[in-house]
Amino acid sequence: MKKRWNCGITALFFTLCLTACSGSPGDTAAKNRSPGELVIYCPHPLEFINPIVSEFEMRTGIEVTVYNSGTVELLDMVENKEEPLCDVFWGGSLSTTSSRNQLFEPYISENEPMIHEEFRNTEGNMTRFTDLPSVLMVNKNLTGDLVIEGYEDLLQPELKGKIAMCSPSTSSSANEHLINMLYAMGKGDPENGWAYVEEFCLQLNGRLLSSSSEVYHGVADGRFAVGLTFEEGASHFVDDDGPVELVYMKEGVISKADSVCIIKGTENLKKAKEFVNFVTGKDAQEIITSSLGRRSVRMDVEEPAYFPSKSSIHLISDDLDLVNDKKEEWILKFDQIYRSTLQEHGGEGS
Repeated sequence: MKKRWNCGITALFFTLCLTACSGSPGDTAAKNRSPGELVIYCPHPLEFINPIVSEFEMRTGIEVTVYNSGTVELLDMVENKEEPLCDVFWGGSLSTTSSRNQLFEPYISENEPMIHEEFRNTEGNMTRFTDLPSVLMVNKNLTGDLVIEGYEDLLQPELKGKIAMCSPSTSSSANEHLINMLYAMGKGDPENGWAYVEEFCLQLNGRLLSSSSEVYHGVADGRFAVGLTFEEGASHFVDDDGPVELVYMKEGVISKADSVCIIKGTENLKKAKEFVNFVTGKDAQEIITSSLGRRSVRMDVEEPAYFPSKSSIHLISDDLDLVNDKKEEWILKFDQIYRSTLQEHGGEGS
């Protein structure tokens, strides 16, 4: 797999960041909303957001402002009706966003007939955007001769304190890994996976990171040997001659879609629909697969050539209804296990 970013895209991003990507929540200077602009809350990596927003603005003439932060923080902003009011919530794993689908406006995209059946908008207000497998990101310069093929290998003593992960309470990618871990190590029964979680939390040595980007940057920069992340975030650091590689867990990989949803009651409904239709359209989805490191949800867009075919990955599934029902309970239980390791084993602390 070759690293696909180039300086042109990076430069384009930082230019647009001054106009289209207005920054993080709490930036009061950025909250002076222009008449008719489309406000999007989005947890995607910034380098992913920019080319798509740029193309949408160029094709439609619609001014866009993107607020970028963690999925949970942004959902809280929507629920609390913080200014500027959000029109479109773009991103976040289905396990995280579907538990708050009461925030979203009913809408079926014009592209829905071309979406793979497994990714159809069955709720009526949650359009699937891309397909995101959970992966392990490995820095071979730090792992040396260690064999890392899945979750079980993360328990090797040599990796203690060298594993990067966020808290599942703040990061949707970390929450997806917790779900994946419970199902994979519980052999299909998530309740049987907690024994592994207890051992895994000891390996964190009292350290959880604050954002998803810290995970893949931390592994790429050599601060951690292994990171629990998502395919696209890690893939930008993979080069044929580089130390970073992606590992698809031998115990099983859950590959789940994220979503793009219109906020209930938006005054920009027409423009919001245009955005949903654009990002799920064939042109945008082909850009996403050819150069932005994600898999499409469309039937007429091929899998990226730089990723292994999904047919070659040991895929497993979860029960979304159960996951939504147990979400808060599982996050709390993970937090309790993690905190117990701080007390009993004197880790560094997050």
